[in-house]
Amino acid sequence: MKSKLVPLIVAALLAPLPASAMDVIKGEILQGWVLPDGNRVAAIRMTMAPGWKTYWRAPGDMGIPPQFDWNGSQNLSGVAVEWPAPTVFREKNLTTIGYKDQVVLPLVISVPKKGAAVHLKTTIDMGVCSDICVPAQLHLDGIIDTDATRAVPAIAASLAQRPYSAKEGGVSKATCMISFNNGDLELETVITLPDAGGQELVVIETGQPDLWVSEADTLRKGKTLTSKVDVAHSTGGLIALNRSQIRMTVLGDKHAVDILGCTPD
Repeated sequence: MKSKLVPLIVAALLAPLPASAMDVIKGEILQGWVLPDGNRVAAIRMTMAPGWKTYWRAPGDMGIPPQFDWNGSQNLSGVAVEWPAPTVFREKNLTTIGYKDQVVLPLVISVPKKGAAVHLKTTIDMGVCSDICVPAQLHLDGIIDTDATRAVPAIAASLAQRPYSAKEGGVSKATCMISFNNGDLELETVITLPDAGGQELVVIETGQPDLWVSEADTLRKGKTLTSKVDVAHSTGGLIALNRSQIRMTVLGDKHAVDILGCTPD
């Protein structure tokens, strides 16, 4: 298992933001379309300079997942970010998960006043990496005011890149077992599903931001994919896992599969 020192040393490894940070990553709001229920689809497009990448919602061994602050927005009661399947970047003794070059993050926006424009304001805190990793921040401000109901190709293409659901991915069973090893909490998941291609990686999220989860040791045998992770509390508190909230994403070369919830063996 990976060392629990990893989350503690991330900040120390982040160098000061370079003077050319404005050229490292740029963001823009994309107009989308109106859904049948009156809510809206829009997107944020982030473009990285050559050689730079940013992170998925679960960044891997180290990194800063994007954090969105929607304060100041108007006619907006909620935003769901629809993440396209990320790339696994494997380097010596380090695995990170994210996007390079460009990524479009679709947004499903809940609108209290149907038919009215949405003033979308967001501050996005994130990490970007090349030879070094640095924190970055984007401030985006725009008006979403289209009455179009046809999908915008760039956003639709990103939505099509989302991981398969458990049903779409052919998952027939997902179990999880909790145990202790020398005082450390270990979580093992066993998923029955077809091969997703290449060197598969299972990413486990607990649904609790105060819990740290190590990179999974993943092993496939036939139709069974087994993964093991260490789980620790960021402040040393007690850990209580809810199996129905455990999220397992299988990342393969052919496709990804998103599985929510597992049962005891």
